[in-house]
Amino acid sequence: MRITGTGHASMRIDTAAGSILCDPWVNPAYFASWFPFPDNSQLDWETLGDVDYLYVSHLHRDHFDAAHLKRYVSKKATVLLPEYPTSQLEDELRDLGFTRFFKTVSDEVHELDGGLKVMIQALISPTDGPIGDSSLWVEHDGVRVLNQNDARPTDLMRFTELGHVHAHMLQFSGAIWYPMVYELPQSAKTAFGKQKRERQFDRTWRYIDDLKASWVFPIAGPPCFLDDELWQFNDIFGDEGNIFPDQSEFVKEYAKVGGTNGVVLLPGSVSALTADSCETTHPVADLDEFFANKEEHLKAYQERQRVVIEAEKASWSHPEIDVLAGMKARIEPLLDESVRLAQGVGGPVRFDLTSPEGDVIESILVDFPGKEVRIAADEKVRYRFRTERRLIEHLLFIDEGDWVNSLFLSCRFSAARIGQYNEFVYAFFKCLSEERLQYAEGWYESQRPDAEDITVGGFSFQRRCPHLKADLTRFGIVEGNQLTCQLHGWKWNLETGRCLTSVGHEIRSERAAEPAPQPAA
Repeated sequence: MRITGTGHASMRIDTAAGSILCDPWVNPAYFASWFPFPDNSQLDWETLGDVDYLYVSHLHRDHFDAAHLKRYVSKKATVLLPEYPTSQLEDELRDLGFTRFFKTVSDEVHELDGGLKVMIQALISPTDGPIGDSSLWVEHDGVRVLNQNDARPTDLMRFTELGHVHAHMLQFSGAIWYPMVYELPQSAKTAFGKQKRERQFDRTWRYIDDLKASWVFPIAGPPCFLDDELWQFNDIFGDEGNIFPDQSEFVKEYAKVGGTNGVVLLPGSVSALTADSCETTHPVADLDEFFANKEEHLKAYQERQRVVIEAEKASWSHPEIDVLAGMKARIEPLLDESVRLAQGVGGPVRFDLTSPEGDVIESILVDFPGKEVRIAADEKVRYRFRTERRLIEHLLFIDEGDWVNSLFLSCRFSAARIGQYNEFVYAFFKCLSEERLQYAEGWYESQRPDAEDITVGGFSFQRRCPHLKADLTRFGIVEGNQLTCQLHGWKWNLETGRCLTSVGHEIRSERAAEPAPQPAA
């Protein structure tokens, strides 16, 4: 089996029974904020795109690059389609000209031509990607690969059941806006960023230990930020609170926990994988030197992309759009239908819309209890977003149904909140279509505490995490009366059952009964 690195979460897997191109991303994503690093635009995409199979893990735009898929990937390729609850991924690929689809069943092994075996595990909670994320398992001639990309399954047991995995590709770096966009003192941002960076690595080590693959490939990050306004997010300043460590940082941190089997893929790197070995060649003479000169590479990359960024910015303004009317038309019908999400948000959310110079032009309130979008007055709000008005104009102009997979991931906003993180706020703005909203409402409605309890650290509590059902026998840590689920870093007070991380999501818990005294002999 031959694995060619093609940037970020993308790779091409070649076997004697066929080739699979995974998640090709080249063009900037999220309002020209994210770019793949290193630059992969100079690869021979005409050749790389001439494949037998295409796998797109999910609809995040650093995995689903519509322009690149349309131009460079053969429409003769068969799409390996995850089993998602909505048809949006298939619909968007059909719009790009793909006509051949192999619809997989989640967690089921499928044998393709020539003995090539694949399995896709689809995650379908509203918080997984834009209603879905997935991992791809591939086997041919006794060699097995798991491309986990940035999916976060509760465990990897299904993959371990299929035999020893020889190559494990997984995310290790940040892919979120927290804590950088929050209006906090810099010292607090640094502290929160350091915690998140450590949690990212801890989660990665847990997955690596679960699978125990022969070789580990850090992929799916980090992005780089080439716009001057976002340049500070690149991990080139020695900031311990930066959540975007690169592959060289992964290798250093992995070594601290005893990891010696890491394999870095640059765009153009090729790994020849067998059941017994992994031989990798790179397009640069010295990997350490390449990453040591990261800032120099980024500055050159920035100059090459400056015209692209400016062209994107010029396309955002739509002064003909009445933002208040557009938001009312888009959001109010969904507020009327929303029960669980609206209850979960529990209060109004304000958008302060600014000029490019940063002056507030208008403030718009999304009133969840009142089921209304209106001009803000002096109401207290628990969540507030501040962003350029023209970004909202553009979202309305293109009829974007997922503001998380556009505005929020762009990091082109700031946020303030009172109290805890509220996942329902972001879940709602991810679901700005009736299909998505109805699915999310049904998913949250179906969640019930499970019946099985475990006892750890003097407390009995439900085995499955109230957040995303992680197995707390594996991911749970009890310190005093506090439980932490290491999968996403959520915390609970076991005395009260109250979630310390977000609104709602209480856990069923109580102090464990003292063991009965044994009778004297």
